[in-house]
This record gives sequence, structure tokens and C-alpha cells, in this order.
Amino acid sequence: MMSLEKILPAEGSNKVAGKRLGRGQSSGKGGTSTRGHKGAKSRSGYSKKIGFEGGQMPLQRRIPKYGFKNFNRTEYQVINLDVIQKLAENKKLKSVLNLEQMAKLRLIHKNDLVKILGRGKLAVPIKVSAHKFSASAKKAIEAAGGEAITI
Repeated sequence: MMSLEKILPAEGSNKVAGKRLGRGQSSGKGGTSTRGHKGAKSRSGYSKKIGFEGGQMPLQRRIPKYGFKNFNRTEYQVINLDVIQKLAENKKLKSVLNLEQMAKLRLIHKNDLVKILGRGKLAVPIKVSAHKFSASAKKAIEAAGGEAITI
């Protein structure tokens, strides 16, 4: 038999907030509301900044910096001839390889710049469209009877 005093809410449905802070001294959690006295941590709006070391010079600023990173660098997604040859052998492409097909075959992402490099051998005549070609890749594509089209 079921009685009302044995009914409980479904597990996980009762979201209990936990300690109620700052609700007067008699609650036991009044006054400083468990934050201690003074200092940044006791104040509202405090958030610990990443790398903050309590006012000491942070490690990231103490260590020496060196090198150069060119932020104007154009990054190319590279595809080698052996990859194109393997795709042709597996009948994934016929006689044309353009950017849409490369994206469909998951060789590149939609807006990537593409450079074809000359690793491996190409035995099938393929019309390849890309943003750049290495000299050896261009020579190999044309030697196989294909065409290297720079976009």
C-alpha cells in the first residue's frame, strides 16, 4: 500500500540550490557570506584572470620572447600526386579534379587554398585545378597527359 508520506519527487527533478548565503547572522552564513575579509575575492564582480599571479609578474610575461610569426602568411592545404593517383586507381575521380571534388572527397575544406606537390608518380591524364603547383608537380601532370590549371 502506498502512503503520502512515502512519495518522493522523481530523481534529478528537485534542484536544491544548496547553501543560502548572506541571509542574516542567524543563518550561520551571514556577515561575510563565507568570503572572508576584504580583498578582491570578497567583492562582487571578481573573476580570476587566466595567468594572474596575485600581482607578481606572470610567467608568460617573465620569460624571454624570440622568433617571428608572419601574420600575413598565406596557408595552403597541400595535396601530393600520390594521393591523386590513389584516388584515380580507386575510381573516385575520372579525368577532372577541381576544388568542389576535393572538398567532396574531404581532401580540403570549402574555402581552403590548395597547392599541388610532386611527391609520388602520376600515371593517368587528369585535368587538375588548384591555386598553386610546385614545378615538379606541374611537370609530372603534363608528362602524364593531364593539365595543370592555376585558379
